[in-house]
Amino acid sequence: MDRVALVTGGTRGIGEAICTALKEAGYTVVANYGGNEKAAEAFSQKTGIPAIKFDVSDFEQTREAINQIENDFGPIDVLVNNAGITRDGTMHRMNFENWDAVIQTNLASCFNTSKAVIEGMRQRGFGRIVNIGSVNGQAGQYGQVNYAAAKSGIHGFTKALALENAAKGITVNAVAPGYVDTDMVRAVPPEVLEKIISTIPVGRLGKPEDIANSVLFLVKDNASFITGSTISINGGQHMY
Repeated sequence: MDRVALVTGGTRGIGEAICTALKEAGYTVVANYGGNEKAAEAFSQKTGIPAIKFDVSDFEQTREAINQIENDFGPIDVLVNNAGITRDGTMHRMNFENWDAVIQTNLASCFNTSKAVIEGMRQRGFGRIVNIGSVNGQAGQYGQVNYAAAKSGIHGFTKALALENAAKGITVNAVAPGYVDTDMVRAVPPEVLEKIISTIPVGRLGKPEDIANSVLFLVKDNASFITGSTISINGGQHMY
């Protein structure tokens, strides 16, 4: 039986590229999405990958959804925590709701999903968890105290969870993308985007496939000696 992989935030951008790469490599892939029904439907029609709606920031909803996915498709051996949102604003203007929404969706979701699959992985003696961080969690970013805190937290979460489960055949790693050519980045004003690209030594935005290829490498069965690591994929913008 093919290994089952769950990718959160999997129907657009980086998540879609990860799902596609995993499917092409022979995994049985399930994508999670949070709210964009039209995009999820288009994704499934295009890729043939089922898209399951649930709120990864909700612990019980996530537990129930993952239990149903495992009943329908089999045990989840690969988990990619990619779901994320932005609610940008400087600290003195940010309200608690925008702080909390980003922390819950970007960081607490990693606990919610990992908690739902970790016991099964430990029992089977195999698991691959990859958490998608960010260059802005490593270097910080003006107007993103919530996002930077959540993504930085992911890097610490990754190391601790890796230590706890290394002896059980489970690896836990992170990928920290720089600025990637997705809808989120393309929404940045052109003059700002031009300045961002000027700070990237390779001279371009990343491609979703750049991130997907690294995730695919980390989840392979023979990547068993890599755990607790963060791979920075940012075109040399921040060497960490």
